[in-house]
Amino acid sequence: MPNFVPPKFNHMAMYTNKDILKISYPIILSLFAQTFINVIDTAFLGHVSEIALGASAMGGLFYFCIYTLAFGYSIGTQIVIARRNGEGNYAQIGPTAIQGIFFLLLMALVLFVFTHIYGAPIMRIINSSDKIFYATMEFLDYRIYGFFFSFAGVIFRALYIGITKTKVLTINAFVMALTNIILDYALIFGHWGFPAMGIKGAAIASVIAEATSLCFLVAYTYIAVDFKKYGFTHFRSFDLKLLLRILKISSFTMLQQFIIMSTFFFFFVAVERLSERSLAIANVVRSIYIILFIPVNAFSTTANTMVSNCIGSGGSAQVKKLIAQISRISFIIVMVMITLCAIFPQAILSIYMNNDSLINDSIPSVHVICIAIMIASVSRIIYNSISGTGDTQAALYIEITTMIIYLCYVFFVGMYLKASVAVCFTCEILYFIVQMIASIIYFKIGRWEKKEIRV
Repeated sequence: MPNFVPPKFNHMAMYTNKDILKISYPIILSLFAQTFINVIDTAFLGHVSEIALGASAMGGLFYFCIYTLAFGYSIGTQIVIARRNGEGNYAQIGPTAIQGIFFLLLMALVLFVFTHIYGAPIMRIINSSDKIFYATMEFLDYRIYGFFFSFAGVIFRALYIGITKTKVLTINAFVMALTNIILDYALIFGHWGFPAMGIKGAAIASVIAEATSLCFLVAYTYIAVDFKKYGFTHFRSFDLKLLLRILKISSFTMLQQFIIMSTFFFFFVAVERLSERSLAIANVVRSIYIILFIPVNAFSTTANTMVSNCIGSGGSAQVKKLIAQISRISFIIVMVMITLCAIFPQAILSIYMNNDSLINDSIPSVHVICIAIMIASVSRIIYNSISGTGDTQAALYIEITTMIIYLCYVFFVGMYLKASVAVCFTCEILYFIVQMIASIIYFKIGRWEKKEIRV
């Protein structure tokens, strides 16, 4: 598989739309596979009960709050790998990836033990419904084994995105999605001789899908990657100094990703206090929201790595044009998706549930998230490009500021006014507007052109 080589800039060279799409579409498929785990769980559990649907939302969000620490580290690792790839310093890529795997496996063990001990007390405080609480813990007791597989897996994702060999992520997407669909069908409902395990079966299926994905990535890397070129043969032992230098970049993205997911979790805590039905609606709408967000995430990830590659290869003057170019493609693709969703919300919602009343109550929230995604299609590209410059600290400050506004709004409309789920979801619109304004200001006045990544 040929490696995508960023052009050496002469202040006239520019990435083409084909270059951007070449990197982005495999990322879209890989994100679709990761998202598919949640979507399929939600779709199947929506036909089990509203309690199972709500509990999978609370348990799934708790899991992903912790998972985002690993994902945040992988973003920092990806930025470093992309910069080294742009510089042509390939020998530093392998050691960077290996240090990440060791570090995240250790982190997975620590967080597994933490969740095993403190998960129940935390969820007991958060959940006002006993039924939701017990179902959530039934889900989490099995789901947390996925830490070990998903934490290691994100480093392989960072590696392939960083060196822009993203086609492997397409195959991995298919492997993970297919595994999860088959096991969900068998374990949730009890087909093919398996017992009907309900929400517990969804958790087990997700863990096995993540394990299968990791095994595939390890095997592919061993067979297809040039170990000598990328410095994998240079690794001798754990390098604390290298890890600490990587953490100088990654620590900000780790905290940033944790804050993002934690505030979204807070949103669901506020909705859970409205009613079990409101929580079920919010979980279904969240599932649709995540699907619509896939191209946004893919293009923002592409912006992150292409900006880093661009600066590394001497093209700082072209960065703003590159961001505008990626934003334009993202906006067009997202508009097609949200238009279809806004026109046919009932057909989409019927995939998740067969209760007409629940479907009708969910439609206003679907329309709200369509507006939020439209704004995000540009906002997230500009924002993620900040991290691509290497200035993850500035990105963190913007995220904290945005999240403070977000939390205040959620508290006001959700806990104080006890507004409808649709009104609560307007917090997403506010979030992306504030984030976009702050990111544009950064690129106008920030000193990002000379930001160095010393690893």
